[in-house]
Amino acid sequence: MVIFSRASIEPDEIIDFLKRNIQLKEVYQRILQQRVIEQAAQERGLTVTPEEIQAEADRMRREKRLERAADTLAWLAEEMMTPDDWEEGIRDRLLSKKLAEYLFAKDVEKLFTQNRLNFDQISIYQILVSDASLAQEIFYQIEEQEISFYEAANLYDLNEKRRLQFGYEGPIDRWKLRPDIAAIVFGAKLGEVIGPIQTEQGYYLMTVEEFIPAELTPQRYQELLDGMFQEWLASELNYMLHSQIA
Repeated sequence: MVIFSRASIEPDEIIDFLKRNIQLKEVYQRILQQRVIEQAAQERGLTVTPEEIQAEADRMRREKRLERAADTLAWLAEEMMTPDDWEEGIRDRLLSKKLAEYLFAKDVEKLFTQNRLNFDQISIYQILVSDASLAQEIFYQIEEQEISFYEAANLYDLNEKRRLQFGYEGPIDRWKLRPDIAAIVFGAKLGEVIGPIQTEQGYYLMTVEEFIPAELTPQRYQELLDGMFQEWLASELNYMLHSQIA
């Protein structure tokens, strides 16, 4: 284990490093966003209790397998934090979560219902090649059963990770697909070979394994809640900055 806290770094060095790596703006923005959260939470009477902080700290200890107090202190030292720093960070995250729930929990189901079609998913396999004639040749070989779609993906797909998975791309939301491609794949039959479809990346062949109707799962709920909260946060930050300029 390397203990970085033994090395001396001046604050100006940190700022210069962030500037050179185009990261200072992001850090600056997150600090200002935390100010917005603090003010909004205070106006609404939202707080985080010591019991809530303790419960989250215990959850993190279990997750990181920090069974003894000494293990926790060693981990904090490695991360260059004090126990107070850790608890303040937990408090900030819990306060942000509470504010998001307070502002938008009641709107998540409505947003999901209004956009249900966009959240339909397909489980899909894909092959991407750079040449149109090769894509067409692979299509014919699959149609003539000279090779299976999965074998072809393992041989030809330009995406290395997907090639090792025989073309498996996984569940994809409708809204993440180009509208014309979404119309094609969601209108296809299971197992039908689709394509070639020309894109900026190259030529795709696809086959749909499963259609998955939209469902408001806990994960989807959190995605929608986070999305609404981040939009609100960006708007509030923009208002705060323009108010200061004015």
